[in-house]
Amino acid sequence: MMAVSSRTSGDYLRGRLADGSFQPESYAFGEGGRWAAAESDATVDRLKFIDVARAIASPLEYQHYVPTNDPKTTKLLILVYWGRTGTPARSNDSLALQEVQDAAAVAADTKSANAQAMRGAEIILHPGGQMPCGRFDPDTNVLLLGDQISADNAMASAMGVAAAATRSRDLANARDAAMLGYDLQWGSTDALKGTPLEHRREDLRKELDEGRYFVVLMAYDFQLMWKQKKHKLLWETRVSIRQRKHGFETELLAMAQTASRYFGQDSHGLVRKDLPEGHVDIGEVKLVGTELEK
Repeated sequence: MMAVSSRTSGDYLRGRLADGSFQPESYAFGEGGRWAAAESDATVDRLKFIDVARAIASPLEYQHYVPTNDPKTTKLLILVYWGRTGTPARSNDSLALQEVQDAAAVAADTKSANAQAMRGAEIILHPGGQMPCGRFDPDTNVLLLGDQISADNAMASAMGVAAAATRSRDLANARDAAMLGYDLQWGSTDALKGTPLEHRREDLRKELDEGRYFVVLMAYDFQLMWKQKKHKLLWETRVSIRQRKHGFETELLAMAQTASRYFGQDSHGLVRKDLPEGHVDIGEVKLVGTELEK
């Protein structure tokens, strides 16, 4: 499944021709850069900027964006970014969780030992008859108390490590969400933490954790940039697909074609599109070649 997010500035509006189609707008490509994940990926690594630009040029033309080499007539500078987001270091999360579980087990065992020791203590009555108390064994009780403090400290430390791992993962998810166009959705789920609807955030987290191939187009006002050295973003489109069971090189054109209907348009949030299924129709089989000898 592909995800597309497209936004426009408030004053960007495409003109239309008499037949209702968009008025052509000229553009020039600029290399934004490739975002490489920590893991090597040949389907991304072997592609150059020119390869990505060629795949995008045809879908752009379909939406009446035409390339030009004349700076005087160029309306848009379209920066192209591409690459793959990385999968999180799950081993770190698992280690932090294991540390919490181990510390919790030690704390529970220590409390259980303390409780058993107290149950086995000889109960005597205060001379006044009002207050029962246990016989105090300095050596045993001090040792148990020290074990309990150590266990509690270990539990607090493990929980701190787990919390730090969660914050680190949230930061990574927020970074990837911004690149992929998931940022509005991801931000809106922050208030769901600790509520019965927290599963929505976890579902989104799983989608971000998969690792995704992406292409981002950012269209700037070329004339303003060229003449006044000012950067004004007119529109941006972000399209991505999960990395698992896909290859960037083989899916690039399909990604560009899927996103093309939103070039210069506002998608009003994240749009998910199923991948088109391919079908091969085999007609009547015919023998082509020399006639068989009789």
